[in-house]
Amino acid sequence: MSIVIATDKMIHELNKHYRGVDSATDVLAFAMQEGEYGYINPDLLGDVVISIESAQRQAREGGHPLAQELAILLIHGLLHLVGFEHKEKEKARLMEEKSREIWQQIQLDLVNNAC
Repeated sequence: MSIVIATDKMIHELNKHYRGVDSATDVLAFAMQEGEYGYINPDLLGDVVISIESAQRQAREGGHPLAQELAILLIHGLLHLVGFEHKEKEKARLMEEKSREIWQQIQLDLVNNAC
């Protein structure tokens, strides 16, 4: 998987070009195991593109550190790469549940490794 840190302008252009959505977003995921050539490298999940400007705004609004917001967005993008979606209510609930589970595991690992 690759991780790209982009500006709002860059992610806006990607969102418009690839999704037909004429606005910036906080995170985009481009799966490499889908489509006509998805078989070429089955070990490559894809690309996660995160807007640093959106992450900074969301961290400020949420009252938490930028590093935490970046981790949350990375988890979200990674879940998209492995097939999670949130267009339907039930799928959104499952994706949110998995996001929280991963975040809690990261927190636990940080605490355990600090000791």
